[in-house]
Amino acid sequence: MTMTSNKSQLAVIFFTVFLYLVGFGVVIPIIPILSRDFGATALETGLLLSVYSLMQFLFSPFWGQLSDRWGRRPILLFCLVCEALSYVLFAWARSLEWLFIARALAGFFGASLSTASAYISDITPKHERSKGMALIGAAFGLGFVFGPALGGGLAVWGRHISSEPHFDTSFAFYWVAGLCIANFLFGLKFLKESLNEKSESAAKKKRFSLLWHYLNTKTVGSLLSVFFLASLAMSSMEATLILFMGEKFQWDVKQVSFGFAYIGVIIIFTQGFLVRRLLPKWGERKVLRLGLILFAIGLTGIALAPNIPMMALTMTLLSLGNGLTNPSTLGSISLLAEAKEQGAALGVTQSMASLGRIIGPAIGGFLYGHLAITAPFWASGLMALAAIVIVLSVYRFIPDHARVATHGS
Repeated sequence: MTMTSNKSQLAVIFFTVFLYLVGFGVVIPIIPILSRDFGATALETGLLLSVYSLMQFLFSPFWGQLSDRWGRRPILLFCLVCEALSYVLFAWARSLEWLFIARALAGFFGASLSTASAYISDITPKHERSKGMALIGAAFGLGFVFGPALGGGLAVWGRHISSEPHFDTSFAFYWVAGLCIANFLFGLKFLKESLNEKSESAAKKKRFSLLWHYLNTKTVGSLLSVFFLASLAMSSMEATLILFMGEKFQWDVKQVSFGFAYIGVIIIFTQGFLVRRLLPKWGERKVLRLGLILFAIGLTGIALAPNIPMMALTMTLLSLGNGLTNPSTLGSISLLAEAKEQGAALGVTQSMASLGRIIGPAIGGFLYGHLAITAPFWASGLMALAAIVIVLSVYRFIPDHARVATHGS
């Protein structure tokens, strides 16, 4: 079985992950506006943004385990419908409390991303596993680019249609709900079940014991730490970059938004094209090592860049590094985990990434405000360096299936 023989299933999974990120991105420019209108403090607005990642941290393993037991298809389709309902609830929300409920539900059902990763692991042979995970990364990048732009565009369109309070933001959320339903109908028709052998044992493990189990599994635990550190470093950078660029280069929100879009485009190029070319030549080990080195250079380069051209170069290296690191790590964890527990293993992996997204912004904000405006980027660079050290310590145990299959060695 090859990736080319599963194009319709891969298309559904790609679109599912893309929509998940679009929904996540649409909310980013709208949440601060809505929360302000409902009288939220700055802290409450921050909590509103982080509750999504908190729910993902708590429930990614849950959905992954359920998919190991019941199958990928029913979990993905159920979560798509429920995600749509969470966006309808967003549209109806007229108080801060209901915004929190809607955001928490979106994070709960969006945690099924682990099931999408497990689906790809089911339908791709070992030598194409990391390429498959790169497809998820490309969908992430596309959602990262289009989500905030779509959210802003739909809100502006809604404002032209009606001047009624909150109609503009509700209009945007209805559109995202509609996209989720369209994706559900597409999946209902084209998405086939990928799981051949369902696991009873995976669903019996408690969430935190499952997390502890994989953290203590040889090599897998190390790679989970790498994925956590990469997520922590990236989210810390994202949370403070807009402040840094404004203070150092007098950039406003519009210019920084274009900067983030550029990061997204490079990640799309890396995971949609470059990873697929490099993995057969170099294998997971070398691609992961190179990705983390570029990621570390890019993060520390932000602190050192004296002008915009140098900043553009360092952001390019950062984006290339991130784009190479994530699919190599996900693919390696998938290859090391048992076939019956792909959902559980990848659920724990996404859970670690969510934990990084919860803690990262707080660390970045604290360092920026209490130490120096360059401190978050030095710290993020050190996190990436720590990830490199971890990878080197288990280097010979990391799978190399992409290169081995190509070179027959």
